[in-house]
Amino acid sequence: MSVHSEIRKVTTHRLSEMKLRGEKISMLTAYDYSMAQLVDEAGIDVILVGDSASNVMAGNETTLPITLDQMIYHGTSVVKAVQRALVVVDLPFGTYQGNSREALSSAIRIMKETAADAVKLEGGKEVLESVNRILSAGIPIMGHLGLMPQSIHKFGTYTVRAKEEAEAEKLISDAKLLEDAGCFAIVLEKIPAKLGKLVAEEVKIPVIGIGAGGGVDGQVLVIHDLLGITQQFSPRFLRRYHNLAAEIKGAVGNYITDVKSQDFPNEKEQY
Repeated sequence: MSVHSEIRKVTTHRLSEMKLRGEKISMLTAYDYSMAQLVDEAGIDVILVGDSASNVMAGNETTLPITLDQMIYHGTSVVKAVQRALVVVDLPFGTYQGNSREALSSAIRIMKETAADAVKLEGGKEVLESVNRILSAGIPIMGHLGLMPQSIHKFGTYTVRAKEEAEAEKLISDAKLLEDAGCFAIVLEKIPAKLGKLVAEEVKIPVIGIGAGGGVDGQVLVIHDLLGITQQFSPRFLRRYHNLAAEIKGAVGNYITDVKSQDFPNEKEQY
């Protein structure tokens, strides 16, 4: 029996089961075939094709410039590599806010053209019409509350959200709205740990945190941050598991030295 035939695909239902039995959900971003293959083979539960590709892949200051076509390109590349993980693709800025028909057609394009498992979008009450319309087409949605990078110009800062009572109450109410609408999970970004734990207890769907403490149902990080490929980004919530930047530069440096000194290619490395 081949290894692949034994792989049990992660589904939205499986994530609910994991929350019920208290098993934490692991989630990471990936944007290309090679990285997605490695992340999936390592056993990650969820791969997010994040609009953070705008930052780490395209070099933009914010997530705003990335287009639907670009997200579909990244999504397609990732899905081709994945055997086990649930693949979620971000709906980029401007493809769902304020126009539920456009939201539906954006989500349909992602599902049809990438073959991903679900979409993710930011916001609560203000995007509920779009959420309802997308869900009515049978497309699974992962919500996103707290710090919402697509609304950076509204907030004006990337600081911790929902420290004040009014914003915390809105966040809890938005989480319940998303759950009631039928979202299968919610990402909470950069909020106090106590609030993260409270939300995870208040809703039955899985809550995945990024800077939302350990009381939630799972964690997500950007792969480039976790591997230490990006060096300029060091929020408190980030744990670097590697310093790949130094390793890559070292390897490239060695290659340059070998080319210059005519050590590469050697006799065995030519035809």
